[in-house]
Amino acid sequence: MPYKDMNDRDTYPAYDQTEKAKKARAERNKARRQMMAAGKVQKGDGKDVHHKTPLSKGGKTSPGNLAVVPASKNRTFKRNKDHSMK
Repeated sequence: MPYKDMNDRDTYPAYDQTEKAKKARAERNKARRQMMAAGKVQKGDGKDVHHKTPLSKGGKTSPGNLAVVPASKNRTFKRNKDHSMK
């Protein structure tokens, strides 16, 4: 959901302002820049840079831990047959 005004703190969720969220966002941006420099993704191509081992599970932003996947595949969680998350 787009925010009304990024400078208006009332419309910007509190979590996005935490140091933890800022560091995670910086790592994701770094991974995207690395893959753009390698020529594997481009702006607006509908692809995401995927961390094979998630940052939340101790993964790093190194070339061996990155993969390019369609955005539709990267922006969901694996589910059980009853639609609960694995």
